[in-house]
Amino acid sequence: MCRLLVLLVSALALGEEAPIEPVPYSDVVVDGGFWGPRLDTNRRVTVPYDLEKCEETGRISNFARAGGLQEGAFEGIAYNDSDVYKVIEGASYTLSTHPDAALAERIDAVIAKIAAAQEDDGYLYTTRTLGATSLMTGPKRWSNLAASHELYNVGHLYEAAVANFQATGKRALLDVALKSADLLCATFGPGKLERPPGHQEVEIGLVKLFQSSGECNYLDLARFFLDIRGRKREGDPLRGEYQQDHAPVLDQRQAVGHAVRACYMYAAMTDIAALTGDKAYGVAVETLWKDVVSRKMYLTGGVGARGSGEAFGEAYELPNASAYNETCAAIACALWAQRMFLLTGEASYVDVLERILYNGFLAGVSESGDRFFYPNPLASDGRTKFNHGSAERAPWFDCSCCPVNVVRFMPQIPGLAFATSGDRLYVNLFVECNAKATVAGKEVRLHLRTTYPGNGLTEIEVDLDEPTEFELRVRRPGWLQGRPLPSDLYSYREGLAVQAVLKVNGEDVTILPERGYLCVRRVWSAGDVMSLDMPMEVRRVVARGEVEADHGLVALER
Repeated sequence: MCRLLVLLVSALALGEEAPIEPVPYSDVVVDGGFWGPRLDTNRRVTVPYDLEKCEETGRISNFARAGGLQEGAFEGIAYNDSDVYKVIEGASYTLSTHPDAALAERIDAVIAKIAAAQEDDGYLYTTRTLGATSLMTGPKRWSNLAASHELYNVGHLYEAAVANFQATGKRALLDVALKSADLLCATFGPGKLERPPGHQEVEIGLVKLFQSSGECNYLDLARFFLDIRGRKREGDPLRGEYQQDHAPVLDQRQAVGHAVRACYMYAAMTDIAALTGDKAYGVAVETLWKDVVSRKMYLTGGVGARGSGEAFGEAYELPNASAYNETCAAIACALWAQRMFLLTGEASYVDVLERILYNGFLAGVSESGDRFFYPNPLASDGRTKFNHGSAERAPWFDCSCCPVNVVRFMPQIPGLAFATSGDRLYVNLFVECNAKATVAGKEVRLHLRTTYPGNGLTEIEVDLDEPTEFELRVRRPGWLQGRPLPSDLYSYREGLAVQAVLKVNGEDVTILPERGYLCVRRVWSAGDVMSLDMPMEVRRVVARGEVEADHGLVALER
């Protein structure tokens, strides 16, 4: 009941006939084209590879030791727990689409160790349970949230738990997550412990637990963790821009500080705006988004210019050789972009999402699926060691947040391709696939045939049981309109838009774009085919003059 009320408020506040909902990744079968082989490699190579690395480095053993299942001290870094959760999340997505008894058994065994490590009241942080002391623990629970990753870790636990439950129907990890979240709700909040986490992520996890369970306390706590930032707190001085704790989130106008923390926070803020209909949150995230895409984003969609603090730089501070562009930051920004689309229905957010997918994110993993970039600079002499001691992709890192983030994000990509809103069906990504969605109360099946980005022709065949009227909204990419990003940060030297050809059943259709979409409303029948042919030319891109690092330079883009 709570979830239905929240969605109703959101729909009314945003003026939509119905909220925009993504078509689940499990309803989109991608087995060919550009993404099919990469999804297959992630499933066959990266998932077991990352699991093996988590075992080799003691990340999984930490849970067994904390649960009394084996002897030994804590190994590694305090946030290593989160790496295991992220691998479980990625493995769960793959189990949903490709059942694998051996992998499922292996994941169940890891989950059993996690459950054993959880303390009786729900607390779960293996470094403290095992008595390890470091700058990331503090003398007692929650005493050093600025540096500890107690809340960050369980945020990834919550995401993994929801993914695992939805994929397998098993409750073991979900019960661990709910017990942990109930402890947080009893511990934090108005009149309780009033402090935010040091590294944002728990807010996203709490929202997912709310969406899965309907328990409003989880949504309320996610919002509390956001609202408490930048406000005076007894015994807890503000932590400054690095942790986005310099001003209340609704008053923040510029993207500052650690880029991963920031984009996770902005994603959670967008969740709150969408689920509650809070217009102030909507205005805040739109303001922050404009700052990023207008002044702080690389042409690849990468964010976080500075290696120092893994942070956003000043406006137009976009160096090339020293660009940090952490792979995790690209993933976090992509997740934010998807949420901004779901909030607004504007295609420009998907334009940025697409740019990140093919560039800022994909650079972070090799085609073999077992080598990774942590930072992603835009220039290299091939010798300078920028990748935590390497000039090439590396097999692993002491801090391996990026490899395990890749493994959970890659299988989510099919779930970014389509969305629905009442009798509207959005086609956001041009991906070779078969998909199904409920539109206007009817099941609609789509067959997309494309070699994109090899060329710009995509054919969308509609299949349904009976003729049905609905609106098919196909994204008209920003690059097609002569705009690399939805801002004037970059521009094409060759000028403005190129003309695309839209046809239905072989006949030309002239459509005026709406919110970045080509919209065709008609009674669709089985076998109807819409085709979109988009010329893909090589073009030269230049940056605004304020980007000093790009003076005299062009980028070649196709």
